Amino acid sequence: MRQDDEALSSQSRASRPKLLAVASGGGHWIQLMRIAQAFADCSVTFVTVHNSYRDQVAGHNFYVVNDANRWSKIALLKAAVKLAWIVWSEKPDIVISTGAAPGYLALRLGRMIGARTIWLDSIANVEQLSMSGSRIGRFADLWLTQWPHLTRPGGPYYAGSVL
Repeated sequence: MRQDDEALSSQSRASRPKLLAVASGGGHWIQLMRIAQAFADCSVTFVTVHNSYRDQVAGHNFYVVNDANRWSKIALLKAAVKLAWIVWSEKPDIVISTGAAPGYLALRLGRMIGARTIWLDSIANVEQLSMSGSRIGRFADLWLTQWPHLTRPGGPYYAGSVL
């Protein structure tokens, strides 16, 4: 690549919005990967709970945080500290999550630094929103569910499903 092309490529990368994409493991991660094409115009950093997912997003910044849930307060605190460091270091313009505790924490922290936030609740939650999904609404700029019958005034909203 010529020096002029490198400078242009570097400049275009720098001008793209910075997106922090966060998901726990399993189905949450799979759903995030299914919508990853929508991030093509962004500079994306991925955060999850399994280092084994790194190869799926080669070429992107990648962080691992410990998995946590409401029953493990110490693990939640550790995840929150690590996520705070990631959010502060990356300074994303947008934070998106498909779920669980790390995503909830990332959206809350992202909101504190002025990032736009998007929550896409898990397709597995057919009968009701996930616990994180039901609590994130007032902190998400865009709050989505993948089941039309779970919508309500003020959100979450239905715009289709990942599958």
